[in-house]
Amino acid sequence: MILDFFSLALKNLKHRGIRSWLTLLGIFIGVTAVVSLISLGNGLQMAVASQLGVSANELITVQAGGLSAYGPPGSNVVDSLTQGDVDAIERLSSVENAVRRNIDSGRIEFNDNVIFRYVGSVPNNKEDRDLIYEQLNMEVLLGRFIKEGDSGKVVLGYNFYGKKEDWGGKSITPGKTISINDKNFQVIGITDKVGSMMMDNIVIMNENDMKDLYGFEDKADMIIVEPKNKEKLQKTKEDIEKLLRNRRGVKEGEEDFEVSTPEATLSTVNNIIGGVQIFIAIVAFISVFIGIIGIVNTMTTSVLERKKEIGIMKSVGAKNSHIFFQFFIESSLLGLVGGIVGAIFGTLIGFLGTVGMNNFLGTELTISINFLLIFFTLLGSFLIGGIAGIIPAMQAAKQNPVEALKG
Repeated sequence: MILDFFSLALKNLKHRGIRSWLTLLGIFIGVTAVVSLISLGNGLQMAVASQLGVSANELITVQAGGLSAYGPPGSNVVDSLTQGDVDAIERLSSVENAVRRNIDSGRIEFNDNVIFRYVGSVPNNKEDRDLIYEQLNMEVLLGRFIKEGDSGKVVLGYNFYGKKEDWGGKSITPGKTISINDKNFQVIGITDKVGSMMMDNIVIMNENDMKDLYGFEDKADMIIVEPKNKEKLQKTKEDIEKLLRNRRGVKEGEEDFEVSTPEATLSTVNNIIGGVQIFIAIVAFISVFIGIIGIVNTMTTSVLERKKEIGIMKSVGAKNSHIFFQFFIESSLLGLVGGIVGAIFGTLIGFLGTVGMNNFLGTELTISINFLLIFFTLLGSFLIGGIAGIIPAMQAAKQNPVEALKG
């Protein structure tokens, strides 16, 4: 019996006019938004985290605030950090090591092609240098990293090697020479692909070379801090904040610096993504609500247009329950069709969005289809359509067969 209802409902839906199918737009938009949002959600979090340099290490990053112009992290600030701040932080009882880094923009020239990229320093001391390499969370693809005593040498991010089009069709490999701010440097290493626009395009050089090239003297753009007890990361963070407030003469809540942990940065990323998800969820809810109203309107109109059909069905023995289920299933199938089309488009958007992020940001996000999500989305759209059709179906079931035949 139920299969007969579905078969008849499908036949009726095939003959529906464009007005009826337009009622599916609300369900379609809502389902598309939900499926695409969830499909892209995890990948978007990973992509944003990688662009912000959020890694799994348990190191603390300190930067000055009060930007006066655009530039690399910690640069162009009103009141920059200094080597004195680095030394003071390192003397804290909760700190194992503190290392300064400098980052600046450089004019890179190779094969008569010029590009501007960020240049970052690494210390001469092996212990400090290893801490920076841990913070960068990078591996060498070709050649090696900078060692103690290296002068006039640089390590380049993956894109210097991988994007030949930037250099007239040639890859930069270890052993070749590039010019940075009109000074020649030998390339000794290429890092493996990270998936971050900044890290895959960075130039790494010895801090003495960078000091000679940029003349930053005592300035520190960034301080990388290793806590003694990594389980008490928050306490170390609070100790650093208290110290810098005293040194810089600012009150709590008026800090002109930022002390961040990977956990806090990741939380910020999640909050941003969460806000986007909430906004899209609201759009999806409104769309589904509009879809429900559309289905109710369409099914009510259908009841009025098919009064004779209802009368004939009742005159040959159809019960009220049969009429009710007929219209109820038609309404449910309307919702299901909207859900199917929305799931297809949502999955396609998720697929294209992931491919787009991989191509634009250089990430390697995995493209996956959540079949469980699609199943429950289709089930939900079927039920929503059914719920929207309850009142029209009840109206159809209550039709008087004699009056229906007259109408």
